Amino acid sequence: MAKKNLGAVGELFPQSVFVVASYGEDGTPNAMNVAWGGECDGNQICINIGDHKTTDNILARKAFTVAPADAAHVVEADYFGIASGRHVNKAEASGLTFVKSAFVDAPVIEEFPLTMECKVVAVQEWNNEKRIVGEIINTQVSEDVLDERGRVDFDKMRPIVYDSTHRLYRVAGEVVGNAWKSGKPLLKRSKPLAQGGQQ
Repeated sequence: MAKKNLGAVGELFPQSVFVVASYGEDGTPNAMNVAWGGECDGNQICINIGDHKTTDNILARKAFTVAPADAAHVVEADYFGIASGRHVNKAEASGLTFVKSAFVDAPVIEEFPLTMECKVVAVQEWNNEKRIVGEIINTQVSEDVLDERGRVDFDKMRPIVYDSTHRLYRVAGEVVGNAWKSGKPLLKRSKPLAQGGQQ
Protein backbone atom coordinates (compact mmCIF):
# COMPACT_ATOMS: atom_id res chain seq x y z
CA MET A 1 0.00 0.00 0.00
CA ALA A 2 1.54 3.31 -1.09
CA LYS A 3 1.64 6.06 1.55
CA LYS A 4 2.28 9.79 1.38
CA ASN A 5 3.73 12.13 4.03
CA LEU A 6 1.43 15.08 4.75
CA GLY A 7 3.72 16.87 7.21
CA ALA A 8 2.73 18.19 10.62
CA VAL A 9 -1.04 18.19 10.20
CA GLY A 10 -3.71 16.72 12.44
CA GLU A 11 -5.98 14.26 10.67
CA LEU A 12 -7.84 12.64 13.55
CA PHE A 13 -11.45 11.80 12.84
CA PRO A 14 -13.99 12.26 14.21
CA GLN A 15 -13.93 15.48 16.18
CA SER A 16 -16.99 16.01 18.32
CA VAL A 17 -19.02 19.16 17.77
CA PHE A 18 -19.53 20.57 21.25
CA VAL A 19 -21.79 23.54 21.88
CA VAL A 20 -20.54 25.12 25.11
CA ALA A 21 -22.94 27.52 26.82
CA SER A 22 -22.21 30.06 29.55
CA TYR A 23 -23.46 33.29 31.11
CA GLY A 24 -21.82 36.70 30.71
CA GLU A 25 -21.28 39.16 33.55
CA ASP A 26 -24.71 40.69 32.97
CA GLY A 27 -26.43 37.30 32.79
CA THR A 28 -26.69 37.22 28.99
CA PRO A 29 -26.44 33.63 27.74
CA ASN A 30 -23.83 32.78 25.13
CA ALA A 31 -22.83 29.66 23.20
CA MET A 32 -19.72 28.64 21.28
CA ASN A 33 -18.90 25.74 18.98
CA VAL A 34 -15.76 24.23 20.54
CA ALA A 35 -13.70 22.05 18.22
CA TRP A 36 -11.04 20.88 20.66
CA GLY A 37 -12.56 18.94 23.51
CA GLY A 38 -13.60 15.60 24.86
CA GLU A 39 -14.04 13.41 27.91
CA CYS A 40 -10.81 13.28 29.91
CA ASP A 41 -12.13 11.08 32.71
CA GLY A 42 -15.31 9.20 33.51
CA ASN A 43 -17.01 12.33 34.83
CA GLN A 44 -14.87 15.16 33.41
CA ILE A 45 -14.79 17.12 30.17
CA CYS A 46 -11.79 19.06 28.87
CA ILE A 47 -12.12 21.91 26.38
CA ASN A 48 -9.24 23.83 24.80
CA ILE A 49 -10.15 27.40 23.90
CA GLY A 50 -8.37 30.67 23.20
CA ASP A 51 -9.41 34.26 23.87
CA HIS A 52 -13.19 34.24 23.50
CA LYS A 53 -16.24 35.64 25.26
CA THR A 54 -16.95 32.07 26.35
CA THR A 55 -13.51 31.87 27.97
CA ASP A 56 -14.19 35.01 30.00
CA ASN A 57 -17.64 33.76 31.00
CA ILE A 58 -16.44 30.35 32.16
CA LEU A 59 -13.55 31.76 34.16
CA ALA A 60 -15.87 34.24 35.89
CA ARG A 61 -18.75 31.86 36.61
CA LYS A 62 -16.71 28.67 37.10
CA ALA A 63 -19.35 26.73 35.17
CA PHE A 64 -20.49 25.77 31.67
CA THR A 65 -22.70 23.29 29.87
CA VAL A 66 -21.78 21.07 26.94
CA ALA A 67 -24.25 19.81 24.34
CA PRO A 68 -23.07 17.51 21.56
CA ALA A 69 -24.65 19.02 18.46
CA ASP A 70 -27.14 16.92 16.52
CA ALA A 71 -28.06 16.86 12.83
CA ALA A 72 -31.33 18.69 13.47
CA HIS A 73 -29.39 21.75 14.69
CA VAL A 74 -26.36 21.84 12.38
CA VAL A 75 -27.19 25.42 11.27
CA GLU A 76 -27.26 26.75 14.83
CA ALA A 77 -24.17 24.76 15.86
CA ASP A 78 -22.16 26.18 12.96
CA TYR A 79 -23.42 29.69 13.68
CA PHE A 80 -22.15 29.41 17.26
CA GLY A 81 -18.70 28.77 15.79
CA ILE A 82 -18.56 31.57 13.22
CA ALA A 83 -20.17 34.46 15.13
CA SER A 84 -18.41 36.27 17.98
CA GLY A 85 -20.11 36.64 21.34
CA ARG A 86 -18.12 39.84 21.83
CA HIS A 87 -20.02 41.49 18.96
CA VAL A 88 -23.49 39.94 18.80
CA ASN A 89 -26.04 38.26 21.06
CA LYS A 90 -25.69 34.74 19.66
CA ALA A 91 -28.37 33.26 21.91
CA GLU A 92 -30.96 35.72 20.63
CA ALA A 93 -30.00 35.35 16.96
CA SER A 94 -30.03 31.54 17.13
CA GLY A 95 -33.71 31.41 18.07
CA LEU A 96 -32.95 28.61 20.54
CA THR A 97 -34.20 28.45 24.12
CA PHE A 98 -31.65 29.08 26.88
CA VAL A 99 -32.77 28.18 30.42
CA LYS A 100 -30.87 28.27 33.70
CA SER A 101 -29.33 24.99 34.78
CA ALA A 102 -30.59 23.67 38.10
CA PHE A 103 -27.12 22.37 38.92
CA VAL A 104 -24.50 24.91 37.75
CA ASP A 105 -24.30 28.64 36.97
CA ALA A 106 -24.71 28.21 33.21
CA PRO A 107 -27.53 27.90 30.68
CA VAL A 108 -28.96 24.76 29.10
CA ILE A 109 -30.08 24.96 25.47
CA GLU A 110 -33.43 23.18 25.46
CA GLU A 111 -33.41 22.10 21.82
CA PHE A 112 -30.25 20.00 22.08
CA PRO A 113 -31.22 16.49 23.21
CA LEU A 114 -28.22 15.89 25.48
CA THR A 115 -26.52 18.35 27.85
CA MET A 116 -23.78 17.90 30.44
CA GLU A 117 -23.76 20.49 33.21
CA CYS A 118 -20.23 21.15 34.48
CA LYS A 119 -18.38 23.04 37.18
CA VAL A 120 -14.79 24.12 36.57
CA VAL A 121 -12.26 22.08 38.54
CA ALA A 122 -9.01 23.09 36.77
CA VAL A 123 -7.62 25.60 34.29
CA GLN A 124 -4.31 25.01 32.55
CA GLU A 125 -2.64 27.73 30.47
CA TRP A 126 -0.09 27.72 27.68
CA ASN A 127 0.64 30.43 25.10
CA ASN A 128 -2.73 32.11 24.53
CA GLU A 129 -4.75 28.95 25.07
CA LYS A 130 -6.57 27.54 28.08
CA ARG A 131 -7.51 23.97 28.84
CA ILE A 132 -10.58 24.03 31.05
CA VAL A 133 -11.52 20.90 32.93
CA GLY A 134 -15.13 20.59 34.02
CA GLU A 135 -16.62 18.04 36.38
CA ILE A 136 -19.94 16.75 35.11
CA ILE A 137 -22.47 17.49 37.86
CA ASN A 138 -25.50 16.33 35.90
CA THR A 139 -26.38 15.04 32.45
CA GLN A 140 -29.87 15.62 31.13
CA VAL A 141 -31.27 13.95 28.05
CA SER A 142 -34.50 14.12 26.08
CA GLU A 143 -36.59 11.01 26.64
CA ASP A 144 -37.25 10.67 22.91
CA VAL A 145 -33.59 9.73 22.25
CA LEU A 146 -33.49 6.99 24.91
CA ASP A 147 -33.71 3.28 24.14
CA GLU A 148 -35.87 0.73 25.98
CA ARG A 149 -33.17 0.38 28.69
CA GLY A 150 -33.05 4.12 29.34
CA ARG A 151 -29.70 4.68 27.60
CA VAL A 152 -28.93 7.22 24.89
CA ASP A 153 -29.72 5.83 21.43
CA PHE A 154 -27.34 7.66 19.10
CA ASP A 155 -29.26 6.45 16.04
CA LYS A 156 -32.20 8.49 17.34
CA MET A 157 -30.06 11.44 18.47
CA ARG A 158 -27.96 11.63 15.27
CA PRO A 159 -24.95 13.49 16.73
CA ILE A 160 -22.72 15.27 14.25
CA VAL A 161 -18.94 15.20 14.04
CA TYR A 162 -16.52 17.56 12.34
CA ASP A 163 -14.47 16.42 9.35
CA SER A 164 -11.59 18.91 9.58
CA THR A 165 -9.97 17.67 6.36
CA HIS A 166 -12.93 18.70 4.22
CA ARG A 167 -14.57 21.22 6.61
CA LEU A 168 -17.78 19.23 6.73
CA TYR A 169 -20.18 18.07 9.40
CA ARG A 170 -21.06 14.38 9.26
CA VAL A 171 -23.58 12.25 11.12
CA ALA A 172 -22.06 9.54 13.33
CA GLY A 173 -23.92 6.34 13.84
CA GLU A 174 -23.05 3.26 11.76
CA VAL A 175 -22.22 0.27 13.96
CA VAL A 176 -19.18 -1.72 12.76
CA GLY A 177 -18.25 -3.72 15.85
CA ASN A 178 -18.79 -4.38 19.55
CA ALA A 179 -16.43 -2.89 22.15
CA TRP A 180 -14.78 -5.56 24.32
CA LYS A 181 -16.04 -8.30 21.95
CA SER A 182 -14.86 -7.72 18.38
CA GLY A 183 -11.18 -8.22 19.28
CA LYS A 184 -11.67 -11.47 21.24
CA PRO A 185 -10.69 -13.80 18.36
CA LEU A 186 -7.18 -12.31 18.46
CA LEU A 187 -6.86 -13.18 22.15
CA LYS A 188 -6.64 -16.84 21.13
CA ARG A 189 -3.59 -16.03 18.99
CA SER A 190 -1.90 -13.98 21.71
CA LYS A 191 1.29 -15.48 23.18
CA PRO A 192 2.40 -14.50 26.69
CA LEU A 193 5.38 -12.16 26.81
CA ALA A 194 8.54 -13.25 28.55
CA GLN A 195 8.63 -12.22 32.21
CA GLY A 196 9.28 -8.50 32.47
CA GLY A 197 7.51 -7.73 29.17
CA GLN A 198 5.15 -4.80 28.91
CA GLN A 199 1.61 -4.43 27.60
